[in-house]
Amino acid sequence: MAGKKDSKLKILYLKEILEKYSDEDNILNAADIAEYLMQYGIECERKSIYKDIEILIDYGMDIIKTTKPKGYFLASREFEPAEIRLINDAVQAANFISKKKTLQLLDKTDRFSSTYQSKRLRKQVFIDNRNKCKNEEIFYNINSLDDAIKSEKKVKLTYTRRKLDNKFTASNEKKEFILSPYALIWSNDHYYLVANNEKYDNLMNIRIDRIRNVEVLEVPSRHFSEVSEYKHSFDSADYVSRTFNMFSGKPECTELRCKTEILEEMLDRFGEKVSIKKGDEGWFYIHDDVCINDGFASWVMQFGDSIEVMYPEELRNMIKEKSEKIMKLYRK
Repeated sequence: MAGKKDSKLKILYLKEILEKYSDEDNILNAADIAEYLMQYGIECERKSIYKDIEILIDYGMDIIKTTKPKGYFLASREFEPAEIRLINDAVQAANFISKKKTLQLLDKTDRFSSTYQSKRLRKQVFIDNRNKCKNEEIFYNINSLDDAIKSEKKVKLTYTRRKLDNKFTASNEKKEFILSPYALIWSNDHYYLVANNEKYDNLMNIRIDRIRNVEVLEVPSRHFSEVSEYKHSFDSADYVSRTFNMFSGKPECTELRCKTEILEEMLDRFGEKVSIKKGDEGWFYIHDDVCINDGFASWVMQFGDSIEVMYPEELRNMIKEKSEKIMKLYRK
């Protein structure tokens, strides 16, 4: 009975062996495969290995037979090494993922590479512990918030922010909110929840790494059409394109006069389809609907004299006030 069970498992173990121990630089012959199968407690003849490999090829696995050296290797996988590298880099760069969870996720991506490919990728891993979130609750919170968004239910949560006490020591200030959640957005190296506080008629953005104790309530969410311009679906991509540094605000028609030398930066931020008009020599104009807020004003100011806000007047005044405060500070 045990022999029959082993024979049924053999082809699954063979699939795992090819995935784990073979690639274009590491060819496995029948003797190698038989030795690996012995580690699983399965004895077999070489002929049966050839037949099983043919079955796996018929199944759809991209197994290549080589002549010099003679053997087999898995030529393509669900993720190519370059794709795994991109995923790993994103996980490492995401400071809202804790060090512990980062290592767990990297262990999981290892399973999509051969052992040898995985070692090469891991040699390039660097995790800056200083920038990693300490909130181990974050993935459970993401699941709960995602469930609430899909089921259109309100959530109750605790939000923490750092503040200086009377002794100038940083401490956490906790507030409890009841929110209608609409979207989860990764922006500016942070993960945000876009939601509505039931006390107000607008949208708010809060960092997920600062959220604790998420509870999905059996209360229907307020529909986003009541607090935003979106009517049928909440367009996260459009919302991010209009929101700078995740400061919320009301979208307004905005015109910027820009030097041609920062065209690339403007297209990166506003997208290829943004309205552009020719200005005086060395200048162009951009028109778009943007949320007018402190984040946008600060973003504009980083370009110094390469951008002039033409309208709205509210934004021009915000930048004037900020500039005057900075000048006053440096004139002392």
